[in-house]
Amino acid sequence: MNPIQGSKVSVIGAGAVGATTAYALLTRGAARTVALMDINKAKVDAEVLDLAHGSEFNPAADIIGGTDASVCADSDVIVFTAGAKQKPGQSRLELAETTIKLAQQVLPDLVSVAPKAIIIMVTNPVDVVTYAALKTTGLPPNQLFGSGTVLDSSRLRYLIAQATGVAVQNVHAYIAGEHGDSEIPLWSTATIGGLPLLDWTPMPGYAPVDETVRERIAHEVVHSAYQIIEGKGATNYAIGLATTRIVEAILGDERRILPVSTLATGFHGIGEVCLSLPSIVDRRGCDMRLDTPISDEEEAGLLASARALRATIEQFGL
Repeated sequence: MNPIQGSKVSVIGAGAVGATTAYALLTRGAARTVALMDINKAKVDAEVLDLAHGSEFNPAADIIGGTDASVCADSDVIVFTAGAKQKPGQSRLELAETTIKLAQQVLPDLVSVAPKAIIIMVTNPVDVVTYAALKTTGLPPNQLFGSGTVLDSSRLRYLIAQATGVAVQNVHAYIAGEHGDSEIPLWSTATIGGLPLLDWTPMPGYAPVDETVRERIAHEVVHSAYQIIEGKGATNYAIGLATTRIVEAILGDERRILPVSTLATGFHGIGEVCLSLPSIVDRRGCDMRLDTPISDEEEAGLLASARALRATIEQFGL
């Protein structure tokens, strides 16, 4: 039996990210039931109706919605996208206070109606919110984690593919640390078709991926969200797809390696924070981090990212 059959995924928040995630879940056939929850009844009802009208063109699934936690009862996975909207020029960490309070209000009811659900926190600043959510719910770290740098790593792979002229599916590279300004690319373990990126011989018509190119790519990965928000108000398509990919890894028990945001205490001397590292995601959620080899420079960057996140966490008394 397909493990996705009979499964239920609930999405909290019917804004741009939540609605797009629900759309991606339906078009990819990721679950048999998709539930959308939002305090704005008119908005959630409209989104559900619009999504339902496309049912003929998607794999068989039910789309339901509501304004309280009961609509999420018995979910296998809960995707939390509700929160304050990021404004142009505003950093993710500046969003923390409002979103933390919202998560603390909503999560206990969700855990009550779906105690076995794997919860994926997507709302920014995702690492800080994920840490607060763990403290609020008391759930084990494998059962609640953040979308982390899955999207950032996709951006990194896309830009490497563009710079080298190869298919993005043949690029393997990860962003680690904060989902935000202090994140770092793990260049030392990046590969193209199994070949180390740092040893890559450029194809005709393409420049070497030297330090200057790598710095440009890293800068674009970090700042592309700001560019998108400036132009259209929100990032939603790529994060909707990235989140759906995480959901599929859980429901399909895939043991897929994804850089999700988990409690990273003790890794390379990191204090008690949630940040992203390549980890195994399966039906149990995320309960194993890879012992990824990193260079001294990458380790320094990762520790700096952890310190920045820890400082923010402490501002909220967590």
